[in-house]
Amino acid sequence: MRFELTDRPFAIHGCRCSYCQRETGSAFAVNALIESDRVRVLERSPEAHVTASASGQGQTILRCPRCNVALWSNDPGFGEHVTFVRVGTLEARQDLAPQVHIFTSTRLEWLDLPAHSPRSEGMYPVSDLRVLFGGTDGQRWLACARRVHG
Repeated sequence: MRFELTDRPFAIHGCRCSYCQRETGSAFAVNALIESDRVRVLERSPEAHVTASASGQGQTILRCPRCNVALWSNDPGFGEHVTFVRVGTLEARQDLAPQVHIFTSTRLEWLDLPAHSPRSEGMYPVSDLRVLFGGTDGQRWLACARRVHG
């Protein structure tokens, strides 16, 4: 399974929610958010698996059909418009540090958050998009949110 991003992500989250902890078997997931039409499958197609989520609506995780590694997910709150790519699956992962840590209310206490990183106990409000991600990336995020929520 091979894929590429045809643009840079507009946001990078360090998600500390208990569901990401369970799904990754780790303390948190690092997701690069990008418009779904900017993820291009190059070889083989991923397999979709629906898992539980805090919203109760589940989330769809796309996995490599050969090794079963989670590649990306689609959250029902953002529909098919936003893809949450697992940063560890990307070649440029060294350059994709989280810009914000979310769902810190359920973080594991033994792992400190970086002192300089913005954080939110849940999901941050839409009003923070430009502050967190800058003008252009904040606008891209806002455009996706408008497609989903009107």
